[in-house]
Amino acid sequence: QVQLVESGGGLVQPGGSLGLSCAASGFTFSLYSMTWYRQAPGKERELVASISNSGGSRNYADSVKGRFTISRDNAKNTVYLQMNSLKPEDTAVYYCNVRYRQNQYWGQGTQVTVSS
Repeated sequence: QVQLVESGGGLVQPGGSLGLSCAASGFTFSLYSMTWYRQAPGKERELVASISNSGGSRNYADSVKGRFTISRDNAKNTVYLQMNSLKPEDTAVYYCNVRYRQNQYWGQGTQVTVSS
């Protein structure tokens, strides 16, 4: 059974940093790309960053390029999202995602609030 469990969200001031983690289980983590999405109130869910199974390829939404870094540790079955220079518009619920055997799996999400 695929499980994704996010952690690390919270309240941070504009310009601050926050790191998210997503612990995965139920599949061979090292074989699959992983993706972070986010959904702000009243908006559609949007892709934030993705990373290939080896970590050698990473892609980012234009809105977070240069500020966010996605990484993974295949020994720990965990994917990370380091967020720097946070802005109020980064406020959202952040979700971890994997496409496994033609199905999409999501974590429960973790709230990130950027506010002074």
